[in-house]
Amino acid sequence: MRICLVTPFAWSQPHDVNEHVAGIAVELNELDHSVTVLAPSTRARDLTAGRRALQDGADAPLIALGPAMPISRRSRVGLPVGVLANLSLALERGRYDVVHGFEPGLPSLSYLALREARALSVASFFSPERLGYPPGKAQRAKLLARIDALVAASPEMAHAAAVRFPGEYRIVDVGVDPDLFQSNGKQPLVVVEWRPGERSLTRAALRAMGELPDWELTFLRTKPLTGRPSVPPRLRGRVHVRTGRDGRARAPLLKETAIFVPALDGLQRVSLEAAAAGAAIASPPGVEQQPELAAAALARLAENEPLRKKLGDEARRSIEGRAFVDVARELDEVYRSIAGRRRTRRPAEPLADREWILCDLHMHTSWSHDCGVEPDELVEHAIAQGLGAIAVTDHNAFGGALQAAEFARDTPLVVIPGEEVKTSSQGEVIGLFLSEEIPRGMSFGDTIAAIRGQGGVVYLPHPFDRLHSIPDAATLRRHLAEIDVFEVYNARLLFEAYNDEALRFARKYNLTMGAGSDAHVLQGVGTGGLRMRAFHDRDEFLLSLRTAEVLRRPKSLAYLQSLKWMAQVKERVR
Repeated sequence: MRICLVTPFAWSQPHDVNEHVAGIAVELNELDHSVTVLAPSTRARDLTAGRRALQDGADAPLIALGPAMPISRRSRVGLPVGVLANLSLALERGRYDVVHGFEPGLPSLSYLALREARALSVASFFSPERLGYPPGKAQRAKLLARIDALVAASPEMAHAAAVRFPGEYRIVDVGVDPDLFQSNGKQPLVVVEWRPGERSLTRAALRAMGELPDWELTFLRTKPLTGRPSVPPRLRGRVHVRTGRDGRARAPLLKETAIFVPALDGLQRVSLEAAAAGAAIASPPGVEQQPELAAAALARLAENEPLRKKLGDEARRSIEGRAFVDVARELDEVYRSIAGRRRTRRPAEPLADREWILCDLHMHTSWSHDCGVEPDELVEHAIAQGLGAIAVTDHNAFGGALQAAEFARDTPLVVIPGEEVKTSSQGEVIGLFLSEEIPRGMSFGDTIAAIRGQGGVVYLPHPFDRLHSIPDAATLRRHLAEIDVFEVYNARLLFEAYNDEALRFARKYNLTMGAGSDAHVLQGVGTGGLRMRAFHDRDEFLLSLRTAEVLRRPKSLAYLQSLKWMAQVKERVR
């Protein structure tokens, strides 16, 4: 598969997310995937190589799309136009099977890549501090609808991300390179992951060192511009400060470390690296509330070599299954799982000898509470408009469809009996080729089961019309295999973007497409539909849909809506 990994952080600067991306890219290539990383960069040679790759259309392991920009979860500043153009060009020319964006909860390259990609998409979340974007619920819903799998670095991260991006999360570790941290021997060395705001932990560690004259302490800074801890004069010969912003910089230090004290708000990756190096981890329960407990654990480990060695061995064993190669295998499963949702394209012309007809798959009669068109009037008007087939889909009622089918019995018009059923909380589902009415108010899954129980066709109307109740992204994907026809054009939608979103979704998964006018007045009949081969029954209908063409023949929505309101007023006056 062709995989595109998109990181929002400058590739030219060390970052824990970039380490993850770089590590899995190597291992995914070993699994016979073709991997390209899209990232910003401030390194001139990266930008030059990126421009060359975009111009030549050649595959490259890294394509730098433009200069890096400061990222803030509170920012609403867009990316430069040139970077956006490069991103669109890279996604178009890359023809990727999967686009995997990292930390899309930031206003960044990865957010835009997931929003614009036509390929299958995966989103990974690492830090609760990077979940502030997009600010609007509608924007987040739109993004979620385009994401096919959600990944989190830990259960805690999944819980935090689910508040703003609800869905089913796969837990995939940050990964580590065990060979890089293979230890040859330990020194009497304590390493404390340092954070300037965690002074209690710093003071506790320094007090413990005062009672351990044979040990040295190193404060490890993993972030830039974080200052230095204050060290008492009596300890300055044994207390040092080191900076290690990536794994390769930290490896020489951690390989010698006997005891590692993680920061209370530290990087998950650094603790994993210390475990890979076989350091005993001093992080007792309750340390978040009482940082002094870490100092007590540190002192106990320093004085008890057998315990220290035992915990170091346990730490080393704890990383089994958490190496980059294991993470890549898990992501490979994710990619193949979502790729399996795509439907196989079938032979194109099963009914090539049939004539072409016009078919409107979504309309209403007076049996709907908001429509005044009688079934016989609908049939006569459809014939006059030159339609060859219509589907009558009243709201939670089936009598109108039966009457229309009876009126059309001796005419050239085919009437598909259907019903638009309101589910309990996930929008509406249309059943076509039904034999009896389906009650409203059932769950989305139960409604589909009831349609299929009659041998009907499951037709999902206006799936992205966010002005009305619609199925959420998780429900939609959970029942994707059970949806026979996906409506990609509804002539009554207020915003054409909702139809475009449905078309985009259907193309991504190779879904069978449908279209209809959703007419509530005669003047709306035929404003949306399909040009398809003539059919005689349910099975031929599904065969004909394979080569159907979507027809958009819209009329003024204000005009049609005003006619509907006038008809409703007249009905009330009667």
